[in-house]
Amino acid sequence: MRTVLWLAALLILSACGQQGQSAETAPAQQEIIKAEPVRVLLSTKDEFENIMDNIKDAIADRGIKINNISHIGHMLTRTAADVGGTKVVYKDAEAVEFCSSTVSRATMEADPHNISYCPYIIAVYVITEQPDTVYVSFRKPPLVGNQASRDALKIVGDLLQGIVNDALEQ
Repeated sequence: MRTVLWLAALLILSACGQQGQSAETAPAQQEIIKAEPVRVLLSTKDEFENIMDNIKDAIADRGIKINNISHIGHMLTRTAADVGGTKVVYKDAEAVEFCSSTVSRATMEADPHNISYCPYIIAVYVITEQPDTVYVSFRKPPLVGNQASRDALKIVGDLLQGIVNDALEQ
C-alpha cells in the first residue's frame, strides 16, 4: 500500500512539474489573505445636499483635504444606454474620497500593505425607490496584521465613523 501511495505521489508531482525541485527552485507562492469587508450603513431622513455638506464639513473640521468627489449617480445615468442599463438605481449618489496624512502614514508604517485601505471613501446616496431616505456608507477596514497594524486600522475605522456621526448629528 505504501508503494502505491509513493508512486501516486511521484506521478502527481511529475504531472505538476514539481518533481525534484528544491525550496530554492520551486515557484514562489503567493500569500492569499481573505478578509470579509465590513460595510457600515446608516440612514437619515435629512436632505441629500445637507448630508453631503455635513460630510465635507466634518472632514474639513479634522484638517483633512478632500481628494475627489465621485458623481456615481450621474455616471450610471450617463452610461446606462452604453451598457444596456434600464434601471435608475439612485436619485442622487456621490462618494467623497479623502486621506489623512498622519493616519495613513501610521497605518502604512505599521504594514506597507495597508496602502490598499487608502484613500478613505464615504458614499452618500438616495435609492430611487426610497426617495425620502439618505444613506451614508463606508468600508470599515478589517483589523489585520501585527498589533501596530491592527491599532492603526482601528484608528481609520474610528475616523470614518466619527466623520459620519458628526455629519448625521448636525
